[in-house]
This record gives sequence, C-alpha cells and structure tokens, in this order.
Amino acid sequence: MGAVPAVTDASFDQDVLKSSKPVLVDYWADWCRPCKQIAPIIEELAAEHGDKITFVKLDTNDNTAVPTQYGIMSIPTLQLFVNGQVATQIVSAKGAILKALDAYL
Repeated sequence: MGAVPAVTDASFDQDVLKSSKPVLVDYWADWCRPCKQIAPIIEELAAEHGDKITFVKLDTNDNTAVPTQYGIMSIPTLQLFVNGQVATQIVSAKGAILKALDAYL
C-alpha cells in the first residue's frame, strides 16, 4: 500500500472530518487477506479520482478508537465521509466502490 496515505486516531479529525473534499477511509489490518486484495483497487481509484475524493487508510491494529466510534465490526470496511459525516459504507468490490462514489466523481 503505497500512494494512499495513512490516517490515525490522532489525525482522523483533521484529515477526514475537516476535509473540504469527500474522503474514502479504508479500514484495514496487516493480517487481513481481503484487505490486501482490495489495496491495489484503492490505489488505482486514488490515482484515477484523487482530484475529487481523498483516499486514506486506517490501520485498525494500531488505531482502535476511530473504528470503535464508527461501528467497524469487520474488515475490510470502506466508509465515505462527506462534510464530516458518513455518507455511505461500501462493500469492497471495485464495482460497488465506483457505484457508491459515482455521485462524487
């Protein structure tokens, strides 16, 4: 996971909730095989649509407060934040991701 920047519990408020653009948060962990499978898709989408939507990742191993606050019960989970609010929660298939982001692209 290279081009998609990481956010933390400490930076989440500034990087996600106060962002002027929509932000897609990829909740992941290094032991999660499906997380690793969607990582290249998130990277690709960030490269293609990063001018309209900010893409970030949050490691749930090292950051537990935000996932708890937003009810993340399993990973991978993707949430799109718009104006500091969860606009949608997304199943991790590329088609579902693009469909959910379509209104913002």
